Amino acid sequence: MRRVYALAISLAMLVATPGLATADPLTRPARNQQAIDLVIQRALSQRGVPFSYGGGGASGPSAPPAPAIGAAPAIPLGTEQLANTGGINPGTGTVLAPPVTALPGTQPAASVVGFDASGLMVYAFAGVGVKLPRSSGEQYAVAQKVLPAQALPGDLIFYGPDGADSVALFIGNGQMVQTTDSGVSVSAVRTTEMTPYLGRIIA
Repeated sequence: MRRVYALAISLAMLVATPGLATADPLTRPARNQQAIDLVIQRALSQRGVPFSYGGGGASGPSAPPAPAIGAAPAIPLGTEQLANTGGINPGTGTVLAPPVTALPGTQPAASVVGFDASGLMVYAFAGVGVKLPRSSGEQYAVAQKVLPAQALPGDLIFYGPDGADSVALFIGNGQMVQTTDSGVSVSAVRTTEMTPYLGRIIA
């Protein structure tokens, strides 16, 4: 019986002790806060950099990777492009599109140097030695899931099924850093098509 009383008194003391039972769950250890501040600063430093699908990485903005030389996109049979094909792949039954070339006397369009959403996140976290996967869906898969009500600056906000459509960096005060058609910018957090969970990379 004495053990039961001792346990009850211990629990009562724990609840009554300031800073233990009432600790704020929405804070981050100080040693990690400095890293998060650097991640946010690194993302903010790229405001105005253009959007480039597939662009950006750990070292900064870049042009999208070039397609493999000689690779032709496969087009499913039955499409309107059947009449203008480069041949049929007998193994798969897909129609191969003819290679696209520039018109005589013109240059192919130059690739834009910039960031897409996941490339910006790779860049931001690389500044503190964290290597993120390159796609937003893979970033969602490796991140610790947190509810939006528990969001902290530095958490990732994902869009689309399993985060596959896009990602942005939550910076606090209802704002995020994201890539848009007009480039990297700060905007209000958008909840449309947001995944049920945010992703925490640095706890």
